Amino acid sequence: MEMQEEVRRIRCGSGNCYLVSNGEDAVLVDTARKKYRNKILRACRPFRVRLIVLTHGHIDHVQNAAFLSRELHAPVALSERDADLLRDNLAQPLEAETLSGRLVLAASAALLRSMDFEPFVPDVCLADGDALDEYGISARIVFVPGHTDGSVAVDVAERHLFVGDALMNFLRPTVSLLYHDKSAMLESAEKISGLGSRKIYFGHGSPVQNREWTRR
Repeated sequence: MEMQEEVRRIRCGSGNCYLVSNGEDAVLVDTARKKYRNKILRACRPFRVRLIVLTHGHIDHVQNAAFLSRELHAPVALSERDADLLRDNLAQPLEAETLSGRLVLAASAALLRSMDFEPFVPDVCLADGDALDEYGISARIVFVPGHTDGSVAVDVAERHLFVGDALMNFLRPTVSLLYHDKSAMLESAEKISGLGSRKIYFGHGSPVQNREWTRR
């Protein structure tokens, strides 16, 4: 009998990363902040992590990428449209419209400026529709730009959708509070809604069921 993918949420302060496993093999989605690296590494050790997928290039999602790649002997995957963020996290300026968004943006500003992560070059360039079956799980990449130009989601077995910051759940589940391109962000939110029945796993906040994320 074919095993179904299992999801482990690794809570890292206000952020999350996720371990998606199918027997011995696993894919890690995002790598969180530096102070959580050992917690993430311990969670990964029981598995053969075959790929580290970065949903986008912001520091709170990539800070441990080089370290975990080295420790786990796993390649790192990112959209090439976010390659500029690995050189400068402010290369794609963010905007916020709501009060909560502006507060989050203000709180994030110093971290984004710091570039306090070990430099790395992604081993795999992700594109819309890419299958991850060769890495041990039934999943595909869904392109969801807006928060950043290269934001991606990971659709696992058409049941679990890991959206990074394309959607957020700080105070409540909503579209992204911060965005580089608002129009693209809203289109991506509609695209996620159109995927139908999925459990949505956020970069920030607890998972919820998919829903209509925008209103006309």
